[in-house]
Amino acid sequence: MNDYRQIINDPARDAAERLEALKALETAEGAGGAAKTGEINNHIHTIYSFSPYTPAMAALKSRNAGLGAAGSVDHDSVGAAEEMLAACGILGIGGCTGFEVRVSFKDGPFGGRKLNNPDSEGIAYMTVQGIPRQSIEKAAEFLAPIRAERLKRIRTMSEIANALLREAGLGEIEFDRDIRGKSCYDAGGEITERHLLAAVAGKLVAKYGRGPELAGGLKAAFGVDPGPKIAALLSDPDNPHCLFDLLGVLKSAFLPRIFIQGGEAECIPARKMTEFALSIGAVPAYAYLGDVGESLTGDKKAEKFEDEFLDSLFDELKAAGYQALTYMPPRNTDEQLRRVRRLCREYGFMEISGVDINSSRQLFNCPRVLEPAFRHLVDTTWALIAHERLASADPCLALFSPENPFAAEPLERRLEIYAEKGKKLDPHNSGESAFILAKEILERN
Repeated sequence: MNDYRQIINDPARDAAERLEALKALETAEGAGGAAKTGEINNHIHTIYSFSPYTPAMAALKSRNAGLGAAGSVDHDSVGAAEEMLAACGILGIGGCTGFEVRVSFKDGPFGGRKLNNPDSEGIAYMTVQGIPRQSIEKAAEFLAPIRAERLKRIRTMSEIANALLREAGLGEIEFDRDIRGKSCYDAGGEITERHLLAAVAGKLVAKYGRGPELAGGLKAAFGVDPGPKIAALLSDPDNPHCLFDLLGVLKSAFLPRIFIQGGEAECIPARKMTEFALSIGAVPAYAYLGDVGESLTGDKKAEKFEDEFLDSLFDELKAAGYQALTYMPPRNTDEQLRRVRRLCREYGFMEISGVDINSSRQLFNCPRVLEPAFRHLVDTTWALIAHERLASADPCLALFSPENPFAAEPLERRLEIYAEKGKKLDPHNSGESAFILAKEILERN
């Protein structure tokens, strides 16, 4: 059984091998996992950007955590999409796919403001969700030059990092071996800042080892004090999450020293990205962050983001072609979320949620979506799944298509209809059941 799991989560294997191992595990163990909680997560990162999990393992961990549906969202990449959908089908849970990108708002009224990106003004994160099956390859082609630009930037950042590493007596990173070679870039994935920081972390561990000397080594090499809590974790030689604990420190204290802002070829105008998303029948979503006071998840320092000008930002988002907002309930206060929900209703935005999984420390569960105030996020996930499957069967059935038979219905009603359809799809054979359902919808309307 352990061998199956090793294959399932082996980045060196191809997707077909991982999926065969997943099938074998299911046959050997039966339909395992916790009883379904009804929870969902639409924002799971995989090895195709930076994560300890292959798409097949991400799906397995989702099912074993009791989730009813899971979605992959990688940075600048749809490399995980086919494997994620197939794995969710094997496991009998709903699956959906998308990608996350950074886009530019610099040509508009918010060009000089921080939006949802701690690193930059006028640059924002967004997602493209619910990509129809026939559009996955188009998305990959569109993202290829963005990936290439980011690779060049990370390579340049690694050269800056090497100067600091040499000064600290830690040697140098060899980009093609230590960064590109440990990514899935050549298979359609992305190289991110985390890949670079992981290489830096590797140099620290190589010199100081895993244990009591590591925290002190971090301070000796870079003058970084991780604080007593993280220092205790780093000092534990048996800590299985050591890499990710070290990445958290390096992200906040080392990355700013080497960071280079992506140019226009990497962070393309927001309107250009929304236009592309709409052209392939996908849903463009702005990723709300909100002001961070005392971070509820402990991963953000206190800082102001969109809340001061959120109403005006919604005007700009609507004009730029956005159709949805994606947010993570555990990150925000009740007051922030009430305001976001009100604005989504006023502007006719779909609400999409999930918690970004990119560390072995994170749980796949998000129990807050089961609270009465957020249960609608479960239904919007099923609506998104229905949108993705039905638009794969017939493009006019995309949720926001002007040719959709339900286009005259208010968005809230359309989401109800699509959530109902999504729950009726056979998760083990969602493609075939979607074609049958699409035919029924078109014939009735």
